[in-house]
Amino acid sequence: MALRSSLWYSGDDRNSYIHRAWMRRGLPREAFEGERPHIAIANSASDLAPCNSHLDDVARSVMNGVWAAGGVPLDLPVLSLGETNVRPTAMLWRNLAAMAAEELLRANPIDGVVLLGGCDKTVPALLMAAASVDLPALVVPGGPMLTGHFRGVPLGCGTDVWRLSEEVRAGTLSREAFLASESSMIRSRGHCNTMGTASTMACMAEALGMTLPGTAGTPAPDSRLLERAHDSGRLAVELVRAGRRPSHVMTRASFLNAIVTLAAIGGSTNAVVHLLAIAGRLGVELSLDDFDRAGSGVPLLADLQPAGRHLMDDLFRAGGLTALLREVEDLLDPAAITVTGRPLVEHLAGAEIWDDTVIRRRSDPLLPDAGIAVLRGNLAPDGAVIKPAAASPELLRHRGRAIVFDGVEDARARLDSPGLDVDETSVLVLRGCGPRGYPGMPEVGNLPLPRKLLARGVRDMVRVSDARMSGTAYGTVVLHASPEAAAGGPLSRVRTGDPIVLDVAARRLDVDVPEAELAAREPVMTGHARPARGWERLYVDHVTQAHLGADLDFLTGSSGDAPGRESH
Repeated sequence: MALRSSLWYSGDDRNSYIHRAWMRRGLPREAFEGERPHIAIANSASDLAPCNSHLDDVARSVMNGVWAAGGVPLDLPVLSLGETNVRPTAMLWRNLAAMAAEELLRANPIDGVVLLGGCDKTVPALLMAAASVDLPALVVPGGPMLTGHFRGVPLGCGTDVWRLSEEVRAGTLSREAFLASESSMIRSRGHCNTMGTASTMACMAEALGMTLPGTAGTPAPDSRLLERAHDSGRLAVELVRAGRRPSHVMTRASFLNAIVTLAAIGGSTNAVVHLLAIAGRLGVELSLDDFDRAGSGVPLLADLQPAGRHLMDDLFRAGGLTALLREVEDLLDPAAITVTGRPLVEHLAGAEIWDDTVIRRRSDPLLPDAGIAVLRGNLAPDGAVIKPAAASPELLRHRGRAIVFDGVEDARARLDSPGLDVDETSVLVLRGCGPRGYPGMPEVGNLPLPRKLLARGVRDMVRVSDARMSGTAYGTVVLHASPEAAAGGPLSRVRTGDPIVLDVAARRLDVDVPEAELAAREPVMTGHARPARGWERLYVDHVTQAHLGADLDFLTGSSGDAPGRESH
């Protein structure tokens, strides 16, 4: 089989001379003779993406594996997005990271790629890029950090930030104690140790078949992650020689397996927009309704924060994702393969649960039905989502007066006002925070609760928005309302005092206002983004709505790996 890299390196003309000569730099002549696959390592390491700061170490192990299998490894730095640092939101640049990586993979003399990501947007962005180019590819997730402790109590990064900060606002925890916990929160390298978006997307990559089975959830400091990275480098060379591409692995069956997995692990709602975007790059048919259908009736088996008690290194020691998936093997499509060429379900044989307080048995689930619920109604005709596993059961059917905020700044300015006419039955409505409105659809949907209600012991309220929320967050929070307010969606016509009706069992989200009155109202469009130039302008002009994955409209569908015209 002729290698793709031979399009650059074979021949004796001026162009092939240039391509080889500038790449020699210590590589042997046989590296360019068309028998050694050239494997890019798409490396999202960055000190400013702290969850990915260790990926250079992982890359070295991948390189060793590539060499051992007879390939040529090549480091390829890619755009890195640190969820905790970049403003206004890392989601604004997920599509840019995917587009840049796609173009680099297509433009360079490579035959396959190993994708290194950890922080929330890096794994989905790299999978979107790989899906678009469809070169042989696999993922090595960077892994979660180890559990930190404060005053003898384990800390779930993200989840305990939300919890402790609310206790400070309620007056039950001193600011000094809150700040003292800061140095205990992040114990080691790696991404969040809760079942937040980073952990979820690592599990999604494995459920899609795009990792070496058994890799997702391996803690970042664990030496076994480097062993898996080495094995992944070897497998990348095999993928090229076998001609096994992402489109062979990530089929509709694989996405349905990922949705089952998402429910069983109690994963992040952010996985919905990411899986939809990845499927869109492949041309795989996937919709919001598939999340409700495939996830319905799937038990929650991972007793992890924010839906449960434990953390990611507990999941790993308890048997890991493969042990959990073995409990729901009958719900998985047996035809869906992994990058090994074998079905996912074959890799579950022999997986054992070593601690069933962390990975619950099918007969004793944390919840009997844990899938992401998709809501529709006159507030979200194209859909909205809620994570019942992280919500208060008594609020899953609720009616209350809307308290409307036009953007996060408005909410922060008024939430703690003593004069705010709000009680525990109210519904906090946040708008103007969707893909186009913010822009980028930030993780602000889990609005803080009003201080005066916290002081009375209230710890959850129904919240509705066109934003996202962190996968580490919790509460009865309705997200991704589509179409968003900035696109003229119904949220733009809601007024404070309108009755909001939530019925998760019936999959409904409505404002109880006569249809004619709602339609006659002037939409509120204040506070929406109107960028004049640059990436933000391109993004706002072309981003799709949340129910379509919030990708750019001109990037759906695969473009293949054919390189452009000669450069000299």
